[in-house]
Amino acid sequence: MGKKDASATRLPVEQYRKQIGKEDYKKTKLDLKLTRLKAEAKKNSSGFKDAFLVIAAILFFVLCVYAFFYLNLSTELDLDVDVD
Repeated sequence: MGKKDASATRLPVEQYRKQIGKEDYKKTKLDLKLTRLKAEAKKNSSGFKDAFLVIAAILFFVLCVYAFFYLNLSTELDLDVDVD
């Protein structure tokens, strides 16, 4: 049984994986490392980024409500002082 006959019995998935492995081998180690680091950073940062945005939005809403009431109450107090 020759090499050509042995490769014909492989599953298409295994042939695809072998092809991908050859393409990855052509890349430099630095490229592979950067790709891995980007994937890890994307996976890890998504939760923190979303949580930070939600907290920031809530704080901004509370600040707007506080500023609205502060401005309304401060103008009412000034009117009371002018009446005396």
